[in-house]
Amino acid sequence: MRTKRKTTKSEDIQAAGAVLQNGGIVAFPTDTVYGLGAVYDDARAVRKIFKAKGRDEKKPLSILVCDIEQVSLLSDPGTGEMAKKAKRLMKAYWPGALTLIFRKKEGIPDEVTAGGDTIGIRMPALEVTRDLIRAAGKPLAAPSANASGKRSAVTAEDVLDDLDGKINMVIDGGTCDIGVASTVVDMTGDVPVILREGVITKEMIEQA
Repeated sequence: MRTKRKTTKSEDIQAAGAVLQNGGIVAFPTDTVYGLGAVYDDARAVRKIFKAKGRDEKKPLSILVCDIEQVSLLSDPGTGEMAKKAKRLMKAYWPGALTLIFRKKEGIPDEVTAGGDTIGIRMPALEVTRDLIRAAGKPLAAPSANASGKRSAVTAEDVLDDLDGKINMVIDGGTCDIGVASTVVDMTGDVPVILREGVITKEMIEQA
């Protein structure tokens, strides 16, 4: 496979969206690090991510959405106190470097969630990332775009160092602003639990 290198121009984003719609995998910049995406409900395409990264299939993948409405495709946060807290966090830090863990909806491929009943969802702050999700027409399953065990990619060159010839396309958007993975908060219990702290700190979560 020859990995195509494209820009963030509109025509290139539309071309990348077509690749995703047709079962391909595309690396792209986000506000945190480069991601490697496949349409979330295409199990075959999702398996390509694991193969390209050399990733353990027992590790679930997070999902990127372009707007709040897409969350309803993946999960039903409900109407209780935890749902209210989740909405406060979304209002405060979405779009941004915050991944929220919810109970998944039926029909989401086991490849995405590693057979589990929860799913991680994030709305990235970078507009071009959300444009790509819109071009794909669906949320994207998207771990970081690096070989498993290697440091996260913050440039297209980093991506190609690890994944050239293993993915269909990389969108070159320059250097990612944050350079570290998102904060992850589990919203499935009685209280929010921080599973990974990133640029959004524990104190910021508590304030929201």
